[in-house]
Formats: sequence, C-alpha cells, structure tokens
Amino acid sequence: MTAVQTSPEQHGDASDAAGQEQFPAGAQVLVRDEVWLVRNAVPTADDGTRVEVVGVSDFVRDQEAVFFTALDTVELIDPRDTRLIADDSPTYRRSRLFLEAVLRRTALPQSERRLALADSFLLDPLPYQHRPAELALSGANLRPRLLIADVVGLGKTLEIGLTLAELIRRGRGERILVVTPQHVLEQFQHELWTRFAIPLVRLDSVGIERIQREIPAGRNPFTFFKRVIVSIDTLKNTDQYRHHLEQIRWDAVVIDESHNLINRGSLRNQLAQTLAPRTDALILASATPHNGDARSFAELIALLDPAAIRDPENYRAEDIEHLFIRRTKVSTEVREQMKGQWADRGPSQAVHCPATPAEERIFEELAAVWLPRDGSSSVSSVPLFPYTLLKSFLSSHAALKATVSARIKTLEKKDDLRATEAELAALRRLAELTAGLTEADSAKFAALVEQLKGIGVGPSSDTRVVVFSERVQTLEWLATVLPAALGFRGRTAKDCLRVMHGGLSDEQQMRVVEEFGLAGAPVRILLTGDVASEGVNLHRQCHQLVHYDVPWSLIRIEQRNGRIDRYGQAHPPQFRALILTSVTEGAKDDTLVSERLLEREDQAHRSLGTAEAVTGLYRAEAEEKSLIQDLLRGRTVDESLDGRRSGEDAGTDAMDDFLADFFGAVGDEPQAEAAETGGQSAPGAAGGATGAGTGETTGSVLPRLFDSTAHFLDEALREVYPDARDRLDLDRDEQSGLLSFRPPADLLHRLKALPVDYLREQRLRERLLVTFNRRLAQHSLQRAREAGSTSSWPEISLLTDLHPVVEWLTDKVLVRLGRQEAPMITAEVAEPTYLVQGVYSNALGRPTVVKWMGVTRGGAVDDDMVSLLRRSGVGPTMANKLRHRDPAPLAAAIPAVLEAAEAFMERHRDAWDRPLRESIERHKLRLGDWEQPTLAGEHTKRRLTDLADDLLTTGQRPMLRVLAVLLPDPDAPPAASAPLSATPAAL
Repeated sequence: MTAVQTSPEQHGDASDAAGQEQFPAGAQVLVRDEVWLVRNAVPTADDGTRVEVVGVSDFVRDQEAVFFTALDTVELIDPRDTRLIADDSPTYRRSRLFLEAVLRRTALPQSERRLALADSFLLDPLPYQHRPAELALSGANLRPRLLIADVVGLGKTLEIGLTLAELIRRGRGERILVVTPQHVLEQFQHELWTRFAIPLVRLDSVGIERIQREIPAGRNPFTFFKRVIVSIDTLKNTDQYRHHLEQIRWDAVVIDESHNLINRGSLRNQLAQTLAPRTDALILASATPHNGDARSFAELIALLDPAAIRDPENYRAEDIEHLFIRRTKVSTEVREQMKGQWADRGPSQAVHCPATPAEERIFEELAAVWLPRDGSSSVSSVPLFPYTLLKSFLSSHAALKATVSARIKTLEKKDDLRATEAELAALRRLAELTAGLTEADSAKFAALVEQLKGIGVGPSSDTRVVVFSERVQTLEWLATVLPAALGFRGRTAKDCLRVMHGGLSDEQQMRVVEEFGLAGAPVRILLTGDVASEGVNLHRQCHQLVHYDVPWSLIRIEQRNGRIDRYGQAHPPQFRALILTSVTEGAKDDTLVSERLLEREDQAHRSLGTAEAVTGLYRAEAEEKSLIQDLLRGRTVDESLDGRRSGEDAGTDAMDDFLADFFGAVGDEPQAEAAETGGQSAPGAAGGATGAGTGETTGSVLPRLFDSTAHFLDEALREVYPDARDRLDLDRDEQSGLLSFRPPADLLHRLKALPVDYLREQRLRERLLVTFNRRLAQHSLQRAREAGSTSSWPEISLLTDLHPVVEWLTDKVLVRLGRQEAPMITAEVAEPTYLVQGVYSNALGRPTVVKWMGVTRGGAVDDDMVSLLRRSGVGPTMANKLRHRDPAPLAAAIPAVLEAAEAFMERHRDAWDRPLRESIERHKLRLGDWEQPTLAGEHTKRRLTDLADDLLTTGQRPMLRVLAVLLPDPDAPPAASAPLSATPAAL
C-alpha cells in the first residue's frame, strides 16, 4: 500500500476545490489506464483528494493503492456515459448481487445516527452497552469523541468495539489505532476480532522494528497496517516514534486506561497530545478517569473537545455530558439488563492470621522504635518511612528484608553517618530479626495454604485462584514455596503457578494472562502484583481471589476485585484477605487499616456501585498517601475517609468537589439532546433517525436488497465461484451452518490484517472455518478456553458485515460488471425505471445525504429504491427469460433521467440538511461563547470553527450514478405492472 503522510491540521484546511472532487465508495475510477474500486476518499490540504482504491482490472486486481488527484489523473466516469448491458445470469443474480454490493460498500450518511450493526455481532443483547456508540453518533459533538467511564467489569471493551464497528460502516474507521497497557494488548485484540470481526495487528517494539526492516528506509511504519494495537509503554517513547505519529492521521484512536494520561508533561500525556489533533474519532476509556483535581480532569476532557470547558477550575456535569458516559453495576439500566447474567459477588472475607512468635518480635520492634505506641518520635527522620516498613512487613518477611536492605544502603551512602546512626542500628536489628525467617514463621502463608486447600486448589483439581500482593519480593518468595505446600510435585510444581508483575515484558505479561484464561492450561495459581488490577480479564476460568496483602486504597481494592467480578462471570466471585493480627500492645497490625478498608469497599460497592468517590481523591496513590498522613496525625481509618468527604481537613476541596457529580447520574439516562438531534429529520430525510441515544430504532437503518448477509454470501459464492467445491475445496454443513474452504490468493492477501498468532495457531492460510450461526461461533469461542485447548483463538469465526471474507466477496461481486456498466432487469414495472444513486458530501469527502432513487423517463422519482425493487418483484424467485432488449433508446434517456434525479435532490436538499445544519450551528454558537486569552486558544477556536463548516454539505452538485434499469415485461398483462408514483410515499 502506498504510504500516506499528512499534517495534523489537514482536515480543517481542505480547499473548496478539493472538497468538490467526489469519489464515493463503491465507484470505479480510471487511474494510470487501470480500473480501480474506490474504498474511501478524503480531501487534503495540498495534494487534492486522497483516494484509497483496490485494483479491478486484471493487471492490478486486488492490489491496494492510494492516489492523490494533484499527482495523478483520477477519472470518475461521467454517469451520462453509462453503458447498459444484458444480464444472462439465472434470476438476475449478477444484477441483484451488484446492487446489494453497492448498498453495502456505500458509507452511511452523516445524518444517520441510529445503530446499524448492533444486533449482528457475538454479543449479548444488552442495550446499556449500545449507549456509548449512540452518544458518539448522536451529533451532540462535532466529532465522534467520548470518554467511557463505566466502572470495572461492565464491558468497556465491547462498548468500544461496537462504536468502532459503527464508525467503520460510516466510512470513518478505515485507519484505527488502539493504545492500551501492555498486559491487555492481546486481550483487547482478541475481543475485537472474536466479537466484531475487526482485525487489529499487534505491534510491540519488536514488531515495529521488524516492519522497519522490511519497508524502505524513511517509510512510516504506522502506514504498513491500517488497524493496529500498540502498547502505551511502546508509543510513549516520543523520541523514537513521535516524528512518525506526527506525520499520520487516523480515522479513530482509542486510548484505554486513559487516567494515565492526566499528568501534564509525562510521556503518556505527550503521546495523547500528539494523537488527539490527528484523529477524527477519539475514544478514551477508564473506570477511574480523574484524580480529584478539576484542572487535570478538564485537560483530559480537552483532548476530546478543547472548547467543552470554559473555566477548568469551575464547571458542571452538563458541560461535558456530550462527551462523557458512566454507569455502575447498580445503575438502573445495568441492574435490570444484567439480571441472571452476572453473578453477585460475595462479601470480602477477612481471614485472621495470629502472628507467629517470630512475627510478634518484629511487631514489638516496630511498636517500640519505628511507630512508638506512646506517641514519641520515630527513629526515622522520614515521617512516612516507618509506614513503608510496616506495609512491607504486613506483606511478608521477604518484602521486609528487601525494604530494610535498600534503606541501609541508602543511609550508608550519606556523608554524615552520625545523623543516621540510630536509624541504621534499628534497621540492622530488623535485619537480624528477619534473617532466619522461613515460610514456617509466616502466619499468612499457613493461612493461605489452608484457604487454598479449602477451596480445592491442588494437583487433582481444576480450581484456579488469583493471589494479589503489592510486593514483588512477596510474589517471588511465594512462587518458590507455595506449590510444594499444596502438594504439587515435579513438573507440575513449575507448571501450576505463574507470576506477573511490572518487571515482565509485554509479551511475558500477555502470555501469563492468556494461559490463565485457558481451561486446558496446567496453571492453577496466578500470583500477581497490581499491574493486573487494571483492565485484565481473569474471570474466564476463575472466581476465587485472595489478597495476600491489602492495598491501603479503596480504589485499588475495587480494581483488584474487578478482575474476576465482571460481565461474563458465571459464578459468584469470592474474595478473601489475609489479616495478620498481633497481641503486642500498640502494634499496628492488619486490623488497624486493612480489615476496615475491606469493609468500607464492600459497603460502597453495594450501595453506590463503586468505591472511588468515597474519599474524593479518585487516585489510589493519593488515597494511600492521605491515609498514612492521617494515621500519623492519630486519626482512624473511618475518620480519614469520612473527614475528607465532609471537608474537615483544612486545605482540602472535599466539600467543593463538584466532580463527584460526574460519578453519579451522568450517562445513566438517555440524553435528551441526542434523542432530539437524532430523532428530528425532515420527511424523506436521509437516515431519518428516531430515538438516537435511547437504543430505539424505527425502520431499517441499512438499505438491503437481500434479506440477510448469509443469503448474500451464499448467492455471491455461486456467482463468483460456481465450481467452489473444486476451486476452493468448499465444504458446507447445512445443519450447523459451518463453511469450510481453502482461501484463494487474493483473500490470503486480505488475511494479513488478522492477528499473527491467530493465523498461525489456527492455520488459516490453509483453511478457513466460518459461520453465520452465532451459537456455533460462541461454542467455538468457549471451547477455545476449555480443557484441551492450547490456544484462546477460536477455530470458527463469526461472519459479520465487517468480516474480511464478506468484504472480499462484496468486492468480487462489484467487479463482475465492467467499467461504467449498468444491467437491464426485466421486472414488474409499467415503464423503464432507472435506479440512480445520489450523494451529497461535505468538504471532508464524507456523505451527508445518500439517496437511492428510481427515476422514469418522464421525471417521476421514488426515493426508496429498495422498496421499489421489492414491489417490482426483484428477488431470488424472479425469472430471467434472456430476452434481448435494445439498449440504445434506453441509454439515450440517461441524461434526462439524471437531470430529473438532480432536480429532485436539489428540491429536498434543504429539508434533508436541516437537522445536520441545526446541530452544527449549535456547536458554532457554543464556540462563539468560548473565550481563551491565548494565541493557542484562538487558533483552536478557528480550527474548530473551520471543522464545523467542513462538516456541512458543500455547495456542489450531487454525485449521481446509474446502477441499473428496470424494464417492463412485454409478456405481462397490463394490470400486472403498476406505474411509478411521481410523489414517493416517503415525501
């Protein structure tokens, strides 16, 4: 494919001349004396219109290319020169397939705001998961941009996938970049392919280097694939990749766990600032999207819409409701729709672990020297360090050893050793107390083994468990002693357990997550740090979780629990926390903080659906730091948590925390504006949607001649491959609906976009297994996770409208007709009726109005072509009598027919345009009120105003295309053919 590099402001500066060059998807163009099929066309600032095509003529067949009209002559053939041809296929199959293919390849217009594909994927029918896509398409914002802030476990990945699918169907999702934490790359990629048939190529640093070796020097590696998923830890290396990212535009960018973008000046923030102005659609996702600071959250919102918030210190939920959606498990629509589909979690069980004698000696030392029970000064000059020591000890003696050792090394490097002499002596006493400790001296370890055996973890059981710890040393120590204590021996002792923490590479982390999700894998225990507390799905084969140590943050506890308490969990999630207790007077054991935090998290989850707003801090790190500071002041856990919300602390903004409003009702009910803008269309308007934003639809969103994609594919295979059993080794199971065939070379070329692991593990280059049977596809997906499977990729994929196989056959059908040919079809019409496509576009080359018309030589127009075809008997049961018809007189009438079609569109254009125009005018009024006293602010304002103008229908004439001609059957009696109404019912 030709590399495409553009400037970030390209979309806003497209000239009027460029905007007038229209090349609609599905049209054929002539370039360099070859015929190409248009896939997408977008104006550029300097090089005319950028036209993405795939080869049609023999020499370039199925080759992908990009042409610029300023560099090449791209000829869109004059519709008046359309050549009418006979169709000798049975039941006019070739003509019907051609018309269906054009309908499928034409992007839905900007005015169509209803969901078109929501019911066609491998998803449960949960309308709450549709609403982010509805908001993105509602017209409430200039561009499809939003922050999905649903709490953990509601299915944000599925909501993102559905939104991307709808954008693709509208021609706004050709180039997609997904940015996620490294440990969820494969999980995200897996969900988008298996559920939606959206292939993403995974690029880590090694993958990018491999591409750079394969492509010419200087070529942008991000143009090599159209849809990619990359780790944020890879892309944040701005020195290595920034110049590439600055020279490319995306149709859609997704950034998962986007709360990590907030810190201004960080590498992640710089990456977001680079990507945001270089994409049309931007989807941010985070269950904890702000850190409690109004200005920081406003900066995150500004990535989506720079003009949404006037004063970053003072704004309301209404200011961002067009960009923000958030629900919890107790939200009304979620609770009602999830009945029976998500097992309720059990209470967090605190397992008391009385300290061993060796541990009591450490408690005594900590209480006497580091955290004195009498309130006297600590031996440490750093106020927070004693609590660091305490938390290390409450994790394990291994973690305490590491903390003590690191602190001794730090102090020994100081110039004035006398100032640190007392602390060094105390540290060395702790080192002596921990030096000889083993698992026999750990009360928590004994309790862990007892608990795991109690729930059935062992060599003869399939039960799995996730064990969380904050400390890497604890995880690594447990990995050495736990398998044997549970009875695992030999090879199984190694295979039964996996460790995951931030020190592993992205490949290692993804491999661990995948293994734990496969029923056939031998792993039974996952020891993990909090790297797995964000975004990772661990619920497929597991509903047991143990907190070996408890984080001092409600948010972190909730995030951990959310790994198994999430949509799709079939069993009630069970949580246990090991609580180390002490009889030493004044000892700060786990009952002081950890046990109380567990209780408060459980209370918040059941009453509010989330615990993050309890403290008003919204960040795990901030919660822990605040709690420790309050403990130093002598406060209890409850006093610390409740004090911040009541504003008792001087200097806190808790009582003014208006951001808490965003974590209540925003997104809990359908937006009024979305319903209005989506629901008001003039009579006969293109995509006259109703109920956008409510999940309701009226009428068919997608114009279709065939009753299903399965029927279309079946007929297309018969037309393109009449000998498919021999050429493709096609095997069809009529009972199950399974199709199995050997992919030909041109389809193999398209399959390069599929995940590499999937292609290799399922040997897709040798044979494809596909189906329209959702139950079969779901069974295959489930079987991939069950015992005996060595891959999480399913053997059978669901055929959706976006599947490469469907797109491949659609293009195959389109090129069955030659350049500028339109078939003649004998049908139940009273007079020759020309099927004409009419398209108005905006300056960005996107369709704003798409009309499918039937036009007679007398000028009568029906703007519902699909209904006309059905009334005329065009379908799989019609007969093709192979009667010769003279095309000359019919072709002579084409110019007059096109004039009638254009006149019809011009008459109704204002009515069709009105909803779009009114929506954009509202945005421009809001922009007019937005004032920023900086040059950058004025530049942003001009850019957004230009963008608003570019979204309006341009002043040029509509693009018209003759698709076919319906002819009366000379053998039919006169009453059998009804005349075309000059005034269509839709009008």
